[in-house]
Amino acid sequence: MRLELKGITKRFGILVANDAIDLVVESGQIHSLLGENGAGKSTLMNVLYGLYKADAGQILLDGKPAEFSGPGDAMAAGIGMVHQHFMLIPVFTVAENVALGHEPTKRGGVLDLDAARALVRKISDRFGFDVDPDALVEDLPVGVQQRVEIIKSLARDAKVLVLDEPTAVLTPQETDELMEIMRGLAKSGTSIVFITHKLREVKAVADTITVIRQGRVVGEAKPSTETAELASMMVGRDVGLIVDKKIADPGKVVLSVSDLSVLDDRDQRAVDHVSFEVRAGEILAIAGVQGNGQTELAEAILGLRAIHSSDGDISISGSSVRGKSVRTILERGVGYVPEDRQKNGLISEFSIAENLMLNGSFTKPYTKGLGIAFATRARLADERVKEFDIRTTSALTPAGKLSGGNQQKLVLARELSREVDLLIVSQPTRGVDVGSIEFIHERLVEERNAGKAVLLISTELDEVMALADRIAVMYRGRIVGIVDTKTDRAKLGQMMAGVAA
Repeated sequence: MRLELKGITKRFGILVANDAIDLVVESGQIHSLLGENGAGKSTLMNVLYGLYKADAGQILLDGKPAEFSGPGDAMAAGIGMVHQHFMLIPVFTVAENVALGHEPTKRGGVLDLDAARALVRKISDRFGFDVDPDALVEDLPVGVQQRVEIIKSLARDAKVLVLDEPTAVLTPQETDELMEIMRGLAKSGTSIVFITHKLREVKAVADTITVIRQGRVVGEAKPSTETAELASMMVGRDVGLIVDKKIADPGKVVLSVSDLSVLDDRDQRAVDHVSFEVRAGEILAIAGVQGNGQTELAEAILGLRAIHSSDGDISISGSSVRGKSVRTILERGVGYVPEDRQKNGLISEFSIAENLMLNGSFTKPYTKGLGIAFATRARLADERVKEFDIRTTSALTPAGKLSGGNQQKLVLARELSREVDLLIVSQPTRGVDVGSIEFIHERLVEERNAGKAVLLISTELDEVMALADRIAVMYRGRIVGIVDTKTDRAKLGQMMAGVAA
């Protein structure tokens, strides 16, 4: 199916998210959309999918005008979409979510959940997703929920398939397999719109590339275009894609984790007898596909989850913090950037200034007597906004109004605005544009160079290899090996699939 968008314009108040965008995706073509976070890519696809109604412009399918009042109309017309933010019903099982809207039935119109389960198993086995059809979505880690979204899309016979960051939770081998499937779908005539911030993937699989900046198309490119040129088109300036860091000179042990076991929300063992150390002046990266215990590991270190193993312990600068409160652990010199900034890192309704004081509202310089030192808070907020290049008109702006990249900078600004010995950063650049990634990476290296111990938890293998001094790979709650950064991607991919180093 040939897809054509002509003059698509979408406004939200005075904000023009899409400004007269033209886009043509030929039948059997893999067409990649590149652009900064907030550039308008997802908005454009939400218009195509019927979630938003365009203020102007036209959608053409095989040359015929199409109008969608909702996603049901879009799906009926042969358009499928895997969203960056999940479109799942938490209290439904995986099979029920996959079947929703396309319910298989037996004779007499009785719902046939066995058929839905079989379909989930078939797709799951094909891609190695390891998804239980009967699991409740609300009980699944974020990475497994993403896999359910991919299964939903693959279960539909879409003629136009929109993939919004579909590889975020896949191993390199699984990513390669997905790309092969994309190529196979395209060869059979399916049109694919592929949204990703991973330039390596764009160059590997796209037939053509459209770059969007500030709601407008700024150009088209071929996969052979240099990576640096693509990045420059995205942000409107030259971007450093290589992390510049000196060889590490690790010092004393700051974080020691020994024989640690932790249960997840379903009382299943998520972290299974894990041991490692992080020293001052080094970045230890925990790599692996999302959902293999990384989240529970970070939460246990922060005191958000209890240690399950009787002999397990966590020490910071030589002192055990087992059973200590979160506040006590933070006061031991720990900074924490959680994986979900919106859910765990910020209070969206609070202003930038209020969010910057969340972990220090009970002490100076934010307190004055029994109240808040408002003048000091305002001054410090303005300083942090400038230092961390948080793009906003005012520190009084609610955090929820910021783009994803600027929200992440806000969390980072808060955690680095006090003296810390250990910085734990989980998925620091998830959903963040290239320009912000460059900034965040530079700040993390600065902390490491200043003698801080950095524990980096990331599913982005390129990020892990660029930033880490050592890499620990987790699979099903265990560390299968700790290697140096000279280890090749194929070997790391095998480790992420459970093959020990």
